[in-house]
Amino acid sequence: MTNNAKSPSLSAGDALKKSNRRAFILMSESVTTLFEQALEKYQSGETAENLIPLFQEICDRAPKNAAAWSCLAWLYLLTDQANKAFKAAQKSVKLDGKAPQARINLALAILETGQKGVRPHIEVAQQIMALDEQIRSNIKENIEDGLTRKPNWDSLERIKSWLVGV
Repeated sequence: MTNNAKSPSLSAGDALKKSNRRAFILMSESVTTLFEQALEKYQSGETAENLIPLFQEICDRAPKNAAAWSCLAWLYLLTDQANKAFKAAQKSVKLDGKAPQARINLALAILETGQKGVRPHIEVAQQIMALDEQIRSNIKENIEDGLTRKPNWDSLERIKSWLVGV
C-alpha cells in the first residue's frame, strides 16, 4: 500500500494569520525596545517635555501597556499637565490596578486637579509597598526623583508623607 498523502500546506488565510502573528511579535519587540530606550533617556536626565512625544507614541502603538501609560502620566505631572496626567493615570490603573506607581500617579493627578478620591489609591499603594521591600525602595526613589526634577512639588510632598514619612 502506498501513501500518497501530501504534507499539509498552509492556506492563504492561515499564511496571513501566521504573518500577522509574526508582525505583531516584531511590533511588540520594537515597542519594548522603544520603551526601554525611552526609560534610559529619562534616567539619563532627558527632560519630560522631550520625552512626552516618545511615550505618547509608545502608548499609541501599545495601548494596553500599563507601564507606558504610567510613565506618560508621570511626565505630564512633571510638566504641569494635570488633566492629561489624570487621563493617562486612569488608563494605567485600569490596565493594572496593582501597580503602586500607577496608583500614586493617579493620586497625584487627583490632587493636582483638585478632585476627590485620593485615599483609596494611597491605601492600595501602601498595601503593596508593605508586602515588598523592593517595590517600597523603588517608590522612594521615584518620589525623590520627582522632587529633584520638580522641586517644591506640594502634592508629591504630601504623598511622600503618607507613604514613607518625612
